[in-house]
Amino acid sequence: IRDVFAMRALLESLGVEITEIDDHSWRIHAAQVRPADLDPDLCRKIRASILLAGPMVARSGELHLPPPGGDVIGRRRVDTHLLAIKALGASATYDRSFHFVSKGLIGADILLDEASVTGTENAIMACVTAKGHSIIRNAASEPHIQELCHFLNHLGGKIENIGSNTLHITGVPKLHGGEFSIGPDYLEVVSFIGAAVMTRGEITIRNAGVQYLDMIKLVFGRLGVIWDTINDDIVVPANQPLEIEHDLGGAIPVISVMPWPAFPTDLMSIAITISSQSSGTVLFHDWMYPSRMFFTDKLVSMGAQIVLCDPHRCIVQGPTQLSPEKMESPDIRAGMALVLAALSANGKSVIRNIGQIDRGYEKVDQKLLALGANIQRISE
Repeated sequence: IRDVFAMRALLESLGVEITEIDDHSWRIHAAQVRPADLDPDLCRKIRASILLAGPMVARSGELHLPPPGGDVIGRRRVDTHLLAIKALGASATYDRSFHFVSKGLIGADILLDEASVTGTENAIMACVTAKGHSIIRNAASEPHIQELCHFLNHLGGKIENIGSNTLHITGVPKLHGGEFSIGPDYLEVVSFIGAAVMTRGEITIRNAGVQYLDMIKLVFGRLGVIWDTINDDIVVPANQPLEIEHDLGGAIPVISVMPWPAFPTDLMSIAITISSQSSGTVLFHDWMYPSRMFFTDKLVSMGAQIVLCDPHRCIVQGPTQLSPEKMESPDIRAGMALVLAALSANGKSVIRNIGQIDRGYEKVDQKLLALGANIQRISE
């Protein structure tokens, strides 16, 4: 995953030693971390560069951080990060780059002004070694945040109420090393569910992390998508009827994104694409990001019946047979949605700028090829 390698380069520039054990295991030794000037180009490549703020201020007391990058899906404010770190006693200023300074973080009762995922992660990493007790209210609770908390506890942290929107953290003097295995990525799991649905195929996904998929299963069920769970495995049956489930009285259903555990914004593009193959009409609403819906013009060029009401809403009428098209991947999630659309189209599609997809998916073309897709990575 390209974003992971970009973060690795940033960490190594701060003195972290990273050794690759195998394709999916790294040894990270951070004994000699030091403040350093970070590469602005690297920081602009990924949104996650902002996540260096919390741990580096806690560890070194100072950090100069160029602005982060990431997907172009509308304004993505970072004020929540600054407010959280300042609440712990640090100073945070901005003049073409962020400058954080602290003489020692002190635990605090922090109310996040929005349930930001990366803002919550930064606050957690800053609080875990802050002196005293901290409370993080209105915290995001996505699976990867829960996993971060479990990881920090494994290293000696004291984080309670994991999975809730109010976290209690008792600061410890320092963390120790440990070995930890990362769980499944629910976004990748659902992407492959979408691949099966769009191609009318059957797929079994093992170790899928089904405990995190309840709301997604409920929302996808309204699009006519079903799957079975066997322990921690998912079985998606072939040739699903795909019929939109109307609201009471026959009203057009509305699918909106909300903070976890509700339906996540990062799956909106895939849900829209699937609905183009479902019988019926559905309204999608993403109030979080004003550019999330703009990829739908590419689905329309393939034959999908989609009306973009405004930057936050679109109406989809299905089903329609999609036609092949040459397209540009605008961001990670929309790029993957276009791959799914291309899999269901009659003929050969070309998707350019696939580096966007590589930022969030590992060897997705090889995985789809192994499932029987006719997909090829080419150089132009």
